[in-house]
Amino acid sequence: MRIDVDAFKVLQVLVEEGSFAKASEKLHKAQSAVSYQVKKLEQHLGVSLFNRDQYRAELTPEGRVILAEGQRLLQHLANIEHLASRFSEGWEPKLELVIDGALPMEPIMTALKRMAEHKVPTKIQLNMEFLGGVQHRFERDNADLMLVKDYLAGPNYHPKALPTITSILVASRHHPLVTVNNVSLTELQQHVELTIQDSSPQRLIRDEMQFGGDKVFYLSGFIMKKNALLKGLGFGWMPEFLIQEELHASELKPVDFVGGNRFSFTPQLVSTLERPLGRAGQLFTELILDEFTRFEFQGSKEFNTTGLG
Repeated sequence: MRIDVDAFKVLQVLVEEGSFAKASEKLHKAQSAVSYQVKKLEQHLGVSLFNRDQYRAELTPEGRVILAEGQRLLQHLANIEHLASRFSEGWEPKLELVIDGALPMEPIMTALKRMAEHKVPTKIQLNMEFLGGVQHRFERDNADLMLVKDYLAGPNYHPKALPTITSILVASRHHPLVTVNNVSLTELQQHVELTIQDSSPQRLIRDEMQFGGDKVFYLSGFIMKKNALLKGLGFGWMPEFLIQEELHASELKPVDFVGGNRFSFTPQLVSTLERPLGRAGQLFTELILDEFTRFEFQGSKEFNTTGLG
């Protein structure tokens, strides 16, 4: 025999009203029907829920515990009904994003904050990878969107270009490379190059900006790489947005490489036609494009104010 969930609603009203007569009036039921529903629940549970010796309908100690659990159950059911209603409106149950660690987190987090303000019922999972690891995880996990620096294009991919990101070739102010003008490739290769490890098992994306020397340290993220640069461990490319303060304070300095010390790339927001986006994915796409545009504008303002570069 299954528990009558509505009986917990009756219990709740009965406690609020204090008597079977008032509860039946509020529930628009006959008093006998209310009494029968409570008695049936007591028989099913094998527990007396009410002390019937009192003038007011008072719960027994066991009844108070069971009512508290019943109220939690009613709240869970209400949440399920709410979610089902939102999902029927086109909201997907889950949205999975894979992001390249070379991209700024500020616009991404702001977009997610704005999604939360829309009270979106979708659960969101955010994963970070590097280089080919982004696409590898996107495909392996059947994710919905990837924000990627580079990827292997295919007929089912649907990319949207994000604003350009600039990277700068830098080293610590104490590193010998920053004191030399017109550094040649041969001179560069005499020093330790710091780079980010491709997180895909197959190394899907080759980093075209590596310099081909024998002294290479592979690191697992840009925070680690920035710390290594500040320690004077070597030289390497860093996204400008991650090192603006260090550049302004001259803790990191551009390396005067003859081939240039800046390069720009256009990250892409990519979905796949095999897994069409629901309302949450479409909303995130709209918000992330807006936030990256704001981030680019703010970055250019700071660049003009500080006079860096």
